[in-house]
Amino acid sequence: MNALISEQYRQQQQQLHHTHDEYGMASVEFAGEVSRIIDELQIRTLLDYGAGKGRLAQHLKVQNDLRVIHYDPAIADFAQRPQAQEMLCCIDVLEHIEPEYLNSVLDDLLKLTLRIAFVTIHTGPAKKHLPDGRNAHLIQQPLDWWLPKLMARFELFQLNRFN
Repeated sequence: MNALISEQYRQQQQQLHHTHDEYGMASVEFAGEVSRIIDELQIRTLLDYGAGKGRLAQHLKVQNDLRVIHYDPAIADFAQRPQAQEMLCCIDVLEHIEPEYLNSVLDDLLKLTLRIAFVTIHTGPAKKHLPDGRNAHLIQQPLDWWLPKLMARFELFQLNRFN
């Protein structure tokens, strides 16, 4: 398997999660939409890829039994490599990926998605900075830069743009 993150960057992310309790909150605002999709498609397993502190699962409100698997290499409890699941959520993660690993991560997302992927990408700078001073969003590119990369791997079902 191709590398997904450098050890140095994993440590930077780990420190950021440890020192900022509010880091990794973006998934919470999408919990309603993710819950709706889970119920509509009768999803039974969800992989939260780049789960941070696991907040998405804490805010889901679904009608059926759902097993949530968390994966985040910067969080010791969630660092074990996951298996493919029916639904994959990757919320506010891809812009944090080291550019040299982006294609490997996108390929990994595809491999781990059995039915549907829910992906959000912030295209501008983050409010937070890494301990080494870099902006937490290592990739700040417009939608037209991201779309070909995603569409080379996934069939686009719906696109929403928020400003």
